[in-house]
Amino acid sequence: MLYFGHDGAPRFSSDRRECAPDSLALMTEPTLPHRSAHDVARVIRDLDDADVRIVIGTFVDNSGVFRAKQVPVAKTGSFHSPGLGAAPSWAVFAADDLLVLTPAFSVVGDMRLRADLDAIRNLGGGVAWAPIELADQQGTSLEHCARGVLRRQQAAIEAEGIEALAAFEIEFTCFDPVTGLVGEGPAYGLGPLLDRSEFLDDVHQSFAFAGLKIEQLHAEYGLGQIELTTEPAAPLQAADNYVLARVVLGRVARAHGMKLSFSPQPVLNGIGNGAHLHISFARSGEPLFSGGSGPHALTDEGGAVIGGLVKWLPESMGVLAPSLLSSTRLQPGHWSGAFACWGLENREAALRLCEATPGNPRGANLEIKCVDHSANPYSAVALILGLSRRSLEQEVELPDEVPTDPGMMDDDERASRNIIAIGGGQANSVDALRSSQVVRDVLGDVLVDAMVAVRGHEVEIAKSKSLEELVEKFRFAWSA
Repeated sequence: MLYFGHDGAPRFSSDRRECAPDSLALMTEPTLPHRSAHDVARVIRDLDDADVRIVIGTFVDNSGVFRAKQVPVAKTGSFHSPGLGAAPSWAVFAADDLLVLTPAFSVVGDMRLRADLDAIRNLGGGVAWAPIELADQQGTSLEHCARGVLRRQQAAIEAEGIEALAAFEIEFTCFDPVTGLVGEGPAYGLGPLLDRSEFLDDVHQSFAFAGLKIEQLHAEYGLGQIELTTEPAAPLQAADNYVLARVVLGRVARAHGMKLSFSPQPVLNGIGNGAHLHISFARSGEPLFSGGSGPHALTDEGGAVIGGLVKWLPESMGVLAPSLLSSTRLQPGHWSGAFACWGLENREAALRLCEATPGNPRGANLEIKCVDHSANPYSAVALILGLSRRSLEQEVELPDEVPTDPGMMDDDERASRNIIAIGGGQANSVDALRSSQVVRDVLGDVLVDAMVAVRGHEVEIAKSKSLEELVEKFRFAWSA
């Protein structure tokens, strides 16, 4: 990993703990800074010394697809500032590569793709990676840049004295590129790991080289499905780590002649892939999800956060689980969090509270189970931060816990407990997103309108195709 030291000099490290004390992880500026020519020259020199030849920058668009540009290492400075040119219509690329042009995003105009040199990582093999933020030609951050929105949301919540940590679970399905078949079980078994031992060994090595720490890796419930998790980090870094993990997985899979699907529904009758988001909050070092007098030791503020997220989840699905295949995954019995409710270790609730116990060394945190890989990770984390801030401001009441499987209740019982199913179809989620003032307050009208345009196009696609056709067409749409 490349980072700037206290003297402003960039240095490589494979371990973030070697490069800065924990407090520095919270120093998030509201806009991507322009580094001096002196700093950039040092970055290029360090890249050269590490035998890096190419710098790849990734931008996650509003359909959740990874778009990218690359430069030879000598052009790293230009990639950072002023940035590389791109049409504003990149914001409305759809998953089928159609541009869903709108008055705000048309054939007219230009923007700059700016590589964040503070987040650059050496991937090995002469390649480095950096995340991209969007700016205009004057270098001003654009409203529809999801990473910029997350940067500002993190700065805002930290300014209120709250530290957040986040991490994604990453589920993916392995396909043989020749036969097109997925592997066999058993679920959570040793066999699937041994069958892919060379690939997975390279995954571990490549993650370590890129400075990513794998917490655990295992075969999941679905055929051919693997899940891994990385260690928690401050929100912007957590979203970057998720994108970086996807990039590394894509490189390693190609080296082994494999194809990975991150689709919410990679096979017609299987369990879908999720990107469950874990998040925790602390004020002045004191956690909000433990140490209090509420249920399961929740503090009043922790209860307010959960209450607000339960309240606003139904209108947030166009951000968190937004694609034309997301609702197929959000079904009872899939452990996907298909109902807007919360419960202690309840894997069928959209919000699963993980209590601080001796068996949970990371402490209390909240798992948002409904998120999948078709979401833009920066928008998703930014929305959760913004909704959490709003929940604290409004002191939202904690609703009753759901300690049992909400899918086993009948409609009347769920209605009496105000438990809302959130897998009601993409058309409903797009309509709810379009009219949601609270989501617009967090993400901004320009970004939300771009999302609505892209996802509305997907709604139209789905009208003329069967589920089987959609699964086949979009199986690898979200693969890096």
